[in-house]
This record gives sequence, structure tokens and C-alpha cells, in this order.
Amino acid sequence: MKKEIIPSLILTLLCILFFSGIYPAVIWGIAQIVPNKGEGFTIKDSKGKYYYTNIGQKFSDDKYFWSRPSAVNYNAAGSGGSNKSPDNPDYLVQVQAIIDSFMVHNPGINKADIPSDMVTASGSGLDPHISVEGAQIQIARIARVRGLDKSKVEALVKAHIDGPMVGMGPERVNVLKLNIDLDSLR
Repeated sequence: MKKEIIPSLILTLLCILFFSGIYPAVIWGIAQIVPNKGEGFTIKDSKGKYYYTNIGQKFSDDKYFWSRPSAVNYNAAGSGGSNKSPDNPDYLVQVQAIIDSFMVHNPGINKADIPSDMVTASGSGLDPHISVEGAQIQIARIARVRGLDKSKVEALVKAHIDGPMVGMGPERVNVLKLNIDLDSLR
């Protein structure tokens, strides 16, 4: 019995030391050398309110670019997807409702032209980005509602296109940054 208990206690103590001391200290140290010291990236709007640019925000007003749907209602306290399969009847009803709403608010858009990211949630439910196509398909609505020249809104979208992350993946647009700059557009 002593042969099993002593190695178990030693392993337990080593795990406690490593996972509650050494590992957090190493991660904290790495965070101190990256931009913003691991605190996340913030942006201030015209009213002086700060937002995290790496967490999706809900925009549903027609005068703003809409974000991706969120399975967690944009609650950053816990991220997660819906975990429903693409052929789940409840999920299909939910996606169809989002498509219908999108088409009502964006007249003249064909259902087939709506990018999938505009009607489906990301895996985390907190993705702050939409595809370039997702932003472009909303330009006409934004210009009409705000009484802006469509070319001004197109130029704003173009200025907010981020390249692929670490050289991989598609181009994308941060919705929060785009909408904050949209508010300052005249």
C-alpha cells in the first residue's frame, strides 16, 4: 500500500506546484510581452465608452452593420456554439427566421446571395468579424437608412478589411470598429 500512496502523493504535489504556480507564471510572463499586456484590445466610441474589439457585439439597428448571430446572445461570460447539427429541424427553423429577417431589412437581396456567416453563429458565439461579403451585402441598407452616398460606405468597408490571420484564412471585417467609424461618417 505504501508503494502506491507515496508516488501518488508526490505526483499530486508536483501537479499542484506546476498547474497552480509554474504554468500560470509562464503564461502571465508571455502576456507581459505582447501588445496590451494580455488585457485585450479596446476601442473608444464617440461617447467615450470602451469596448473590447476581440469580442462580438450585438448590432440589430438598420443604421449599423450587423454582426454574426450568436448562440450565447453575445454574453462574453461563456462562449459556445449551438451544438445543433445542420439538419436539426429546430436549427433549420432558427436559420430560416434569421434569413427572413435579413431579407426584410435588406430589400432586393436574393436569399442565395446572403453569406453563411450572416445567418449562422460562430463556434464561440462571440466572433467579432464578418466576411467581406457579409459587410458588402449590407452597404445599400446602411447608405439608404443614413442618407449617405453608397460609395462613401463602400470606401469605409474597404478601409476596414483585415487580411487573413497569420497568413491563413479569409479576409474579414471587424464589425465594432466599422460601426464606430460609421458613426463618425458624414
